[in-house]
Amino acid sequence: MTSDPDRRTYDILRLLAEHEPIGSVHLTEHLREHGYSVTERTVRNTLADLDEDGLTEKAGGKGRRLTEDGRGELERGGLSGRIERVSERIADLTGRVTYDPSADSGDIIVGTVTVPREKRPVLDELLTTIDDSALGPIVASVEPAAGSDGDRLEVAVPSSVTIDGVLLSHGIESHPDTIGVVEYQQNPTSVPYDDPEPAIDGGAIRRFTDVIGDERATVDLVSMLIRARQTDVTRALEGETGLLVADNREFPLVHYETAHELAVATRKRLGGVLDIRRPRENGPFPWGEPGWKFASLTYAGASECLISCCVESGIALEWQTLARVQPRSDLTPPASQ
Repeated sequence: MTSDPDRRTYDILRLLAEHEPIGSVHLTEHLREHGYSVTERTVRNTLADLDEDGLTEKAGGKGRRLTEDGRGELERGGLSGRIERVSERIADLTGRVTYDPSADSGDIIVGTVTVPREKRPVLDELLTTIDDSALGPIVASVEPAAGSDGDRLEVAVPSSVTIDGVLLSHGIESHPDTIGVVEYQQNPTSVPYDDPEPAIDGGAIRRFTDVIGDERATVDLVSMLIRARQTDVTRALEGETGLLVADNREFPLVHYETAHELAVATRKRLGGVLDIRRPRENGPFPWGEPGWKFASLTYAGASECLISCCVESGIALEWQTLARVQPRSDLTPPASQ
């Protein structure tokens, strides 16, 4: 049952935007359909508060509608609202993943970045450099962006949350709990924790340098970190210590062997960098070691790396980290494009 008043207020604004003008009776019905245990009196009181805050206004006897300030508040969303929307988006996308890494086929989740057509040589160089690095391989589709008259290109690349869909398709519950910036090296000679194989396939995540929030909840922090120029993938591709955006999740230890096999196979096919560990092992954890019944999986996907590179290179016009589900067969290596 939903009870968070911040989320409820956000959902009232959202429902007003969808159905305005609308009265308290029908608004109460819509809220109950969305799982709220709420009375019409409570809804009327909330609407009165929103009127006072300048977010809603009466629409002549027809109910309430949003003001411009209300639309702005809805666009920004509260923390609870953003968490809910992104969590629902991830759940929807991962539930539609059919990718089988052993066959390298099926549907995956992609992130997208749009670049000017005249920057195609820069884009091609970035794709080739990533493909040749420890972050590779990389597969992508490069097509004219919708509604662009051919002057912009949309690049679609596998997202890190594809791995959650792969695990889910094998009955392993998994979703990102934490987003952060990780320190990464392609060929480290040492790492700041005891690791028998520091130079693992795909390079090594040395440590988390920044973790956003303390609620272990996923908002669209990937875009936030990239937009704030917190990444340095370019430096990593040059063989130095770089900064990547990665997400971390815990999953039941009982599934460790299957999850490890699937995660490693997915990384080998779709690129990025992976760190997966049992409890009580030392490693780069965002919040300390996982509980004794859970294993930890940190992944920086190819799309997050490419989007960061495009932003760092100044060619990114816009991007979506959770764009859509797309057949793996639509994506090809740089040499094939």
